[in-house]
Amino acid sequence: MNRSAQLGNEKISKLLFRFSLPAIVGMLVNAIYNVVDRIFIGHGVGSLGIAGVTIGFPVMLVVMAFSMLIGIGATSLLSIKLGEDNQEEAELILGNGIILLVLISLIISVIGLLFLTPLLTLFGASKDVLPYARQYMEIILIGTVFMSTGFGMSNFIRAEGNPMVAMYTMLIGAILNIILNPIFIFTFGWGIRGAAVATVLARTISSAWIVYYYARGKSVLKIHAANFKLQLPVLTQILAIGAAPFAMQLANSVLQVVLNNSLRIYGGDVAIAGMGVVFSIMTLMFMPVIGITQGAQPIIGFNYGAHNFDRVKEALKQAIIAATIIVVLGYTVTRIWPEAFIALFNKEDTQLMEFGSRTLVVFLAALPVIGFQIVGANYFQAVGKPRQSMILTLSRQVLLLIPLLLILPRFYGLDGVLYAGPIADVGSALLTGIWLTAELRSLGVKHEETQMRRRMNES
Repeated sequence: MNRSAQLGNEKISKLLFRFSLPAIVGMLVNAIYNVVDRIFIGHGVGSLGIAGVTIGFPVMLVVMAFSMLIGIGATSLLSIKLGEDNQEEAELILGNGIILLVLISLIISVIGLLFLTPLLTLFGASKDVLPYARQYMEIILIGTVFMSTGFGMSNFIRAEGNPMVAMYTMLIGAILNIILNPIFIFTFGWGIRGAAVATVLARTISSAWIVYYYARGKSVLKIHAANFKLQLPVLTQILAIGAAPFAMQLANSVLQVVLNNSLRIYGGDVAIAGMGVVFSIMTLMFMPVIGITQGAQPIIGFNYGAHNFDRVKEALKQAIIAATIIVVLGYTVTRIWPEAFIALFNKEDTQLMEFGSRTLVVFLAALPVIGFQIVGANYFQAVGKPRQSMILTLSRQVLLLIPLLLILPRFYGLDGVLYAGPIADVGSALLTGIWLTAELRSLGVKHEETQMRRRMNES
């Protein structure tokens, strides 16, 4: 049986496990890049180094936003076209997606390097933190093309029904990053620059592995030079579907800017470093959930394209259950051992330990509802409904969290920054629940209509 055809026939639970496990590993591996950097920087450079990486993080989110715009937008289309058994158009989407990833990442590198200092100042860098942020981001921006294409193309591999290869590409880079970080930071004495060099070099080798996967000719989809010529209809579809995750990441970047500036005003550089540590821990907990959504995406997209709506609903339900189990587990361990998590990054700085531990407990107070919200929002992306996906995806960061960060600290100071997190989480989960309920009712009607047509054709 063809790998992609299995998406329409195998048991949903088996498919979700097979596709999500590599995706979870892959997303955790992806998160490890930043977490490992901050851990080694925390021990080798100190809290100012962690603050520097945190200040530069909005720039990295912009890079990731454009990677997701093309990578995930094209991936959703690839799954749908494979479900429709349209190999030729799927390969056209693949070629256009690759060239877009390269072109956009090169543009970001040039613009970022030209305006790096004013950008970092705008993002909340103090005079003490700015040198660290510059040293780190200069190298990261030089390697943007490898980071962007590697992320995007690993999603293409997953869409064609080969999640294990996608996982290997990310594992290669993450393991190298873990090995190279202490060598460059401590042995070579490169400090924060060493962490950036380790990240870029690891990403470059990971991207090379992807090129090798396609070059050896065993992929379902083939790369043809003729498909590198951009086609406006394909470009439009990719951008439309990828707009939701793109907007989410841009919103995350804006959120980080607002958050960093609020923290600088009400708590100083230690508060920025502490929130950077908390966001690293959050990333480790959210990445498995995003891995589940990525594992469910080709299952949902393929069966939606094939009009197997009962399988679409079952995949969505199982993805929500799995995501909720993960975030509840994360919620539990952060309640029991908050200090232990912060100590991983720097246990000598007592101010960082105190603020980070409290932030971990308060800011993530509504963590159990986030799994449902992320899966629900990404469902609409998987079935090619970008408007709904964008609104739900942005609900936490733009509609709720950013306004709360602008309002609450005026009345409650630094506590207002922390309270904004759980309030936004609960509100966005409620909005997602309302919209998803209506969508499931519509799916039920479509399923009955499809079953009726099939019965008529059989008779």
